[in-house]
Amino acid sequence: MKIYHQYSLYGFSNVYLVGNDETKEAFVVDPAEMNAALLGHIEKNGYALKAVFVTHNHTHHIRGLKTLLKIYDAQVFAANAQVAGFPSKPLRDGESVRTCGFTIDVMSVPGHSPDSLVFVVDGVLFTGDALHAGLIGKTLSSYNAVTLADRIRSKILDQADECIILPGHGPPSTVGTERNFNVGLEEDYAKRITPRYDFFV
Repeated sequence: MKIYHQYSLYGFSNVYLVGNDETKEAFVVDPAEMNAALLGHIEKNGYALKAVFVTHNHTHHIRGLKTLLKIYDAQVFAANAQVAGFPSKPLRDGESVRTCGFTIDVMSVPGHSPDSLVFVVDGVLFTGDALHAGLIGKTLSSYNAVTLADRIRSKILDQADECIILPGHGPPSTVGTERNFNVGLEEDYAKRITPRYDFFV
């Protein structure tokens, strides 16, 4: 498995291309932007782009989907039956998808948004905005923050310490690092926060 990271200035979002050099197939996680650099990664490696996985339906994570689907005939997977006006295959908690020679396990981790999904592939977790390095995703209420933290503890932190976390914004991390140092997972975090209505909501 090869993972290519593409940084999008639109929303300061992370886009991930996951390629299989044996099957020469690939999928994208959160196409915030479809630009020449991402297209170059796909074409340079001779990948057939087969799928798109959407962690949640916020514009700064799916803005490039329209352009991507004009170029490639890829299946969209998300929590919703439609993303940006395009049909998608709805996914639920505990499901698995087999594509590009990989098995992608699905976790539902609501809180930042009701449709937030985390995708797990060979010890790598694509967490979208549910979990960032050192922080949990922004929420509109302390209730949602508690819900999100509980889901992170029961699902994401249940993975092995060495599992890699690739978030929707910011640098990568590991499960062990977040278990030990993530301030958003401190017991009194939800009581200390003020709801944030900013760009990443």
